[in-house]
Amino acid sequence: MKKYIAEFIGTAVLVIFGCGSAITNGFGAGYIGIALSFGLVIVAMAYSIGNISGCHVNPAVSLAMFISKKMDLKDFVLYVVAQVLGAIAGAAFLLYLFGTENGLGTNGFGAGTDMALTAVQALIAEVVLTFVFVTAILGVTSKKEFSSVSGVVIGLALTLVHIMGLPLTGTSVNPARSIGPALFMGGEALSQVWVFVVAPLVGAAIAALVYNYLSSDKKAE
Repeated sequence: MKKYIAEFIGTAVLVIFGCGSAITNGFGAGYIGIALSFGLVIVAMAYSIGNISGCHVNPAVSLAMFISKKMDLKDFVLYVVAQVLGAIAGAAFLLYLFGTENGLGTNGFGAGTDMALTAVQALIAEVVLTFVFVTAILGVTSKKEFSSVSGVVIGLALTLVHIMGLPLTGTSVNPARSIGPALFMGGEALSQVWVFVVAPLVGAAIAALVYNYLSSDKKAE
């Protein structure tokens, strides 16, 4: 139970600080401030709850771990439930503080967004961004000797994909992070959220399959 509670807390904190920074325009620092907020909160959570739950705080990461046989089906399902509930709780806190006027840090595409991507373009962008992010996670968590720096590497990887993705879709790479704010915003944000659920899961699955293939034993060669 403790690891599920940890995932709930970690995802809530991610939404509060990450999406909160989007609402305040990176606390005045723009895209770089928003990207750093998402990355730094992952660093903080990795060294806080990482030893309890692994600090997935993201259904896409949990899916990659499940595909890689690093967690069983029961844990995968309960992690995802805890993450989504945590994101909803975090978004509810932001709603209380800011209301819906500034969008609650939702993801989106089409008219009214910076790059006005189509649904297909947004889907492909999120698949690629998630693939890069999850591949970095799988790589840095693959060896115990990397454990002391894994939180920093994962946080920097999340910062990296946000720098690229913020003008495109607002950067999801995390279905829970997208679902929480979209539920409270409703309307277009909720109608578009399927892209930010499907794409990260697809990107994570591809990352897991590719990484497992590349890192598999090649004695036959």
